[in-house]
Amino acid sequence: MNTRHITRRYFFQECGIGVGKVALASLLAPAVSRSHAAGGILQPHHPPKAKAVIHLFMAGAPSQLELFDHKPMLSKYEGKPLPPSVIGGQRYAFIRPDAAVLGPQFAFAKHGQSGAEISEMLPHLSTVVDDIALIKSCRTNQFNHAPAQIYMNTGFSQPGRPSMGSWITYGLGAETRDLPAFVVMSTGSGISGGAACWSSGFLPSVHSGTRFRNTGDPILNVSTPDGIQASTQHDTVDLINAMNHRRLQLDGDSEIATRIANYEMAYRLQSSAPELMDLSKEDPATLELYGCDPKTPSFARACLLARRMVERGVRFINIYHEGWDAHSNVSGNVKNNAKATDQASAALIKDLKQRGLLDSTLVVWGGEFGRTPMVESSVSLGRSMGRDHHPQAFTMWMAGGGIKGGITHGATDEMGFNVVENEVHVADLQATILHCLGIDHERLTYRVSGLEFKLTGVEPCEVIKPLLA
Repeated sequence: MNTRHITRRYFFQECGIGVGKVALASLLAPAVSRSHAAGGILQPHHPPKAKAVIHLFMAGAPSQLELFDHKPMLSKYEGKPLPPSVIGGQRYAFIRPDAAVLGPQFAFAKHGQSGAEISEMLPHLSTVVDDIALIKSCRTNQFNHAPAQIYMNTGFSQPGRPSMGSWITYGLGAETRDLPAFVVMSTGSGISGGAACWSSGFLPSVHSGTRFRNTGDPILNVSTPDGIQASTQHDTVDLINAMNHRRLQLDGDSEIATRIANYEMAYRLQSSAPELMDLSKEDPATLELYGCDPKTPSFARACLLARRMVERGVRFINIYHEGWDAHSNVSGNVKNNAKATDQASAALIKDLKQRGLLDSTLVVWGGEFGRTPMVESSVSLGRSMGRDHHPQAFTMWMAGGGIKGGITHGATDEMGFNVVENEVHVADLQATILHCLGIDHERLTYRVSGLEFKLTGVEPCEVIKPLLA
């Protein structure tokens, strides 16, 4: 036969038995093997410190000037514009460059043996400062919410690229067959970046984040409908999978493999998801530690569920808490959001530590950018005493999983406007997270349209070595 006329379908039909066995074996094996079939590295590039990541994403951008980066000089300049030498040519969406300075709205104090300076709005976090690394010199290229959120999560400002959780599960696979390797939860009104923040992009869609709901079934239709017997459902899933396996043999399409894996996962989730979400057996002292009502959706409940997911082998967990966009009343905004998140964030550190899980779990806290030292006020928009978007400088913190606790990295100028010491770009953060998991960010790539793509993009970046334990 002329080999130029051999099609992919002909190859799979003629070689169906052998290839079919390979496909079936890869699909019935643990999820880590499925990742390998999809091209993951599986074996880390170097010994990892972290096995899992919990990313506490403060969507909307919390004000670093009210929480972490104390600038007394702002009080002296309050009501006056910043010197032009500080602002340079920077332009903003909602304020003029000569907008008046707004001083810090809360008191700060030093805590722990490290002497880290923390706002009075974070009384719980102040008790674990010796376990966290404060990064006061973060910078991003993006100044609007959706592009900045997508950029923080995917390394690119537009939808279509794989998210960090997708890259990690593609690279390392999963440690559990009963729950998704990458789970997403949210505790607010909506995320500007949307599902692009946890999409698998051009990676096989099996690596997309699985969104868990705050109420009812964590995933729609995961419960068996009334009147359907377990045996009937089992037979139905077997029939559908048999049909999908046949189509996989004919087409060799990786998305069919994803479909099969999703059916199998959905079936297992009918028992694993309710058990995961049932907090009735949690110790009352643990619920009190988090400030968690087991039946009420909240950031605290999401953090406790994240700890339970880590215990059950989930690789990457995103918790989005929306509402930090303080264009008006920055004082009230910070007060309300800190009240909703501070206790649970600190409790997560304490709980993981007392269970021996903090050393193998990397916790990351932060938003998409910072807030301006200048005040935002607009009669037409009904805004006053707020702060605009500020990409030049903001603060994040990390803990556990290979990160050195009790340190403060980087610094901004006396106005909190520009980074003046140890600048940390978003790509540097991403490279460091991958490093803690044993992944070299330069070597975790995926070929698309003749190009090798990676999470950290093409611009130079580096692992933040002073943060490493």
